[in-house]
Amino acid sequence: MKPFESHEKEDSPFVIMDAENNNFMISGKSLPEDTFSFYGPILAWLKEYSANPNPKTEFNFKLIYFNTATSKSIVDILILLENIKKCGHDVIVKWHYPEDDEDIQDSGEEFANIIDIPFEQIPYEY
Repeated sequence: MKPFESHEKEDSPFVIMDAENNNFMISGKSLPEDTFSFYGPILAWLKEYSANPNPKTEFNFKLIYFNTATSKSIVDILILLENIKKCGHDVIVKWHYPEDDEDIQDSGEEFANIIDIPFEQIPYEY
């Protein structure tokens, strides 16, 4: 499957989804004006990937800021990952957050509570 990549811009995050190298990450700031236009292709790629996923998928979020509309897209991504797990594949979400940012940490905890997949919180120095 061809990798999906979107370079970071002022209002949108860096995204890489590369099944061959098992590299899945969304990082940076996410506040696109039209979240559907930005996240639609990501969700479409993940739907296609979910038809034949890797035995293990490790999805990394390393967001330093995101808006409310992005939260909905994150939930949509997590639901797709949860469905991959329900089909018998290993899935883990790693939520990286700046160690001094309680809002991003709390958001990760909230996302972890709404899905049934392993979810690891990882602080880092920003």
